[in-house]
Amino acid sequence: MLRFKQKIHWRCPNPPQPDKPLLIFFPGMDGTGSLLRHQIETFNLGATFDIRCLSIPPDDLSTWEQLTQSVIGLLGREIRLHQRPVYLCGESFGGCLALQVAVVAPNLLDRIILVNPASCFNQQTWLLWGSYLPGWVPTPIYHVGVIGLLPFLGSLDRMAPRESQDLLAAMQSVSHPSSIWRLNLLREFEIHPHQLAKIPHPVLAIASTHDLLLPSVNESHRLTQFIPKAQKVILKNSGHACLLETEINLIQILHAQNFLPSQKPKIQRSLSVA
Repeated sequence: MLRFKQKIHWRCPNPPQPDKPLLIFFPGMDGTGSLLRHQIETFNLGATFDIRCLSIPPDDLSTWEQLTQSVIGLLGREIRLHQRPVYLCGESFGGCLALQVAVVAPNLLDRIILVNPASCFNQQTWLLWGSYLPGWVPTPIYHVGVIGLLPFLGSLDRMAPRESQDLLAAMQSVSHPSSIWRLNLLREFEIHPHQLAKIPHPVLAIASTHDLLLPSVNESHRLTQFIPKAQKVILKNSGHACLLETEINLIQILHAQNFLPSQKPKIQRSLSVA
């Protein structure tokens, strides 16, 4: 059973490693921060990065601005402790948050990884209409209904049973009101081409061809069109929650794209926020 502190915080899946670059994982709509476990345990992500996973309480009703400011506060404290490269890795809902942080506080980070980001949510008419359904469904039915969404959330045939169970547990952990609220945030999310064009960092957009939830491949094309230092990777046959799939190795992808951190020491950075 997943347990939560009742405020936005980091989860530290490994002991701190201040000599390594910092990787901040922004989770999908579940907000648990627990679904990076497969990459950490199976592919030893912690050998390259000091990892923090953002955890958003299941009843949290923060706005985009509040989420962004909470993350900036947490990130600022990390930077004051240790000057080092900072990677943001945002998956789905977390991809939207990573873009928000990049626009508001670009000086706090160095590279961005976007995994099937939900920044394209409002491009899907059926998804926009369907996102209103949880508001009409009684809470007991809502939690059972999440099971029916699993094939849309991930390619279950490409996951081990434990990862499928973790995905279901994470989605069912979100309260009914919070689920309605986070869907509303996705409907409202907008980032304009002129904002994308001002992101100065290298960005890697990872998109799955079999994403049944979002037009992720098209969104990867859009992001790389407008973000000056963006590149994309297309994962054939992968679904939306691709980081849970048995054969998807994030470190291997980063290495192939020359996106791993250098070993040069980090220069002093300003903590001011735009």
